[in-house]
Amino acid sequence: MVIQSLIASFSLVLVPLAERPAPLPIWTGKPPGEVKELEAEKNLTGGRSVADKPVTRITNVSIPALDVHIPEKPNGSAIVICPGGGHQILAWDLEGTEVAQWLNKLGVTAFVLKYRVPARSAETRYRAAVQDAQRAVSLLRAKAADWKVDPRRIGVLGFSAGGETAALATLFEERLYDASDAIDKEPYRADFAILVYPAYLSNRDGTALQPHVKVPKSCPPFLLIHAADDAVTADSSILLCQALRRSKVSAELHVYSKGGHGYGLRPTDSPVTKWTSLAEDWLKPFLKTP
Repeated sequence: MVIQSLIASFSLVLVPLAERPAPLPIWTGKPPGEVKELEAEKNLTGGRSVADKPVTRITNVSIPALDVHIPEKPNGSAIVICPGGGHQILAWDLEGTEVAQWLNKLGVTAFVLKYRVPARSAETRYRAAVQDAQRAVSLLRAKAADWKVDPRRIGVLGFSAGGETAALATLFEERLYDASDAIDKEPYRADFAILVYPAYLSNRDGTALQPHVKVPKSCPPFLLIHAADDAVTADSSILLCQALRRSKVSAELHVYSKGGHGYGLRPTDSPVTKWTSLAEDWLKPFLKTP
């Protein structure tokens, strides 16, 4: 009997876990504007660690896709995560998959966007990334039933250059590419946006937003998180929040005195790394089924 019990227990251990969904390509053919082949995608893990852990850095992305993370108890909300990396690499775990794991605990179906890097244009470094983000949100709305997602509760969350990407994809009143299929008939703007130390939204003097950063009154709610001592200036968040308020768009801004840049949600001694507690409170209205 003991042996039979052990065999039964062992057989339970061998039951395979459900496989994660395969990455979801966001374009049916070549992405817009692609004119040359890059070298193979590379993993550049190493360099600066955060909270004593290395950072997975990915570059040479030519096939944009969504990395799907499904929670145990989905509540119908979804968030597209845009990792940062200066439009040169993607901080894939620090500002991507680790963030997805946190959102899964809240019942959010998370989609980490592997957008194109390095930047295709020196003049408009954000262009390819924003195209990918706009397409990703439209794709999720088109496939909402497949993922059991409410198409009215799809948000974006971006860090650094990914914060710029998430912001512009939500602010722009037009797509940055020509619509090509039924997916592009779906709205590309998210229903809410969270920007964590967003980059490149203000001018070099920190006196104004970049000319292309405009805030229409039709924008959804924004939550902005930054540290005052961030070398990637907090002016991007402060000025954007002011512009949102002038346009009567719901906006919440938290600027911590210290914290620097590029911490993701890894815990450190700095209070800024507790930003997820603020975000969880702010997200509550979007996580409830209407």
